[in-house]
Amino acid sequence: MKGEFVEIESASPINFFEAINRPEAMQRVTLDGKLFLPTHGEPPYPLVIVVPGSLGISPSHLAHAETLNAHSIATFVLDSFGARSVASTVADQTQFSFAASAYDVLATFRTLAHRADIDERRIGAQGHSRGGSAVCQAATRKFAAAVVGSNQGLIGILAAYPWSGQQFLNPSVGETKVAVLIGDRDEWCSVAQVQGHCQALRLCGNDVTLQVVRGAQHSFDRDTPVIEVEEASVARAAPIVYIEDNGAMIDPATGVSDPSVTDRDTMLYMLKAGYGNKGARIGSAPGEAELFRQRMLEFWSDTLV
Repeated sequence: MKGEFVEIESASPINFFEAINRPEAMQRVTLDGKLFLPTHGEPPYPLVIVVPGSLGISPSHLAHAETLNAHSIATFVLDSFGARSVASTVADQTQFSFAASAYDVLATFRTLAHRADIDERRIGAQGHSRGGSAVCQAATRKFAAAVVGSNQGLIGILAAYPWSGQQFLNPSVGETKVAVLIGDRDEWCSVAQVQGHCQALRLCGNDVTLQVVRGAQHSFDRDTPVIEVEEASVARAAPIVYIEDNGAMIDPATGVSDPSVTDRDTMLYMLKAGYGNKGARIGSAPGEAELFRQRMLEFWSDTLV
């Protein structure tokens, strides 16, 4: 499968407050990724932005892109790590902010929406793990409106086993369709946090579906055996950090918001409070990767029509 390298002009905000209120202060970064166009059908094509997780781009992400291409859907596999000189965030998620990950998704949307071979009205994003968190936040209207405008945004998001440890108080995604999948044996991300996030979206009137997959581990779509990632640093049971409309994070212990608080501050709090653990499993049991592919195709076939 051959693709075209495309550069994405993005940024590395220290938190959501900076991205929303002080975009001129953000450190700029030029990312890249690979655009794969279908070999059949006629442009402009619908597009799915594939956003990898903490281990970076893996064969499963490219396989998902190829599967979607076979169904006349263009795909773009985003690399948020290379330009930032990051190999992996499994041991330290604070090497760049979750706000930066979400900003990358919207920067990619903004860039590819201008291409003549892409249908700007039918662009969605599919994120895995940290990437799942990124697409959820990128779809949140309080954030998206500040980055791409009040009338622009993703038509749909598929969040695969996302971390929901950060959530906007008003998580509404407007007209964006949402699908979330997570295994009930996930050792990286809290199923309960994800359920709460989805219920908050429903209460906002959003179109959201959640599937909790029985017996599945984190990254159950990889189609590789379950292994232990010993260096993984996780805090699955930590309190949710909520975010004000202006992007300021709220201290879970005091209820006070502070525009200067960063991911590192909240992670240190969680570790000092005893929530941190080392080591977590990833991988697939027989049939789980195929289940994911089927659900992926169902969602995007329905969303991008």
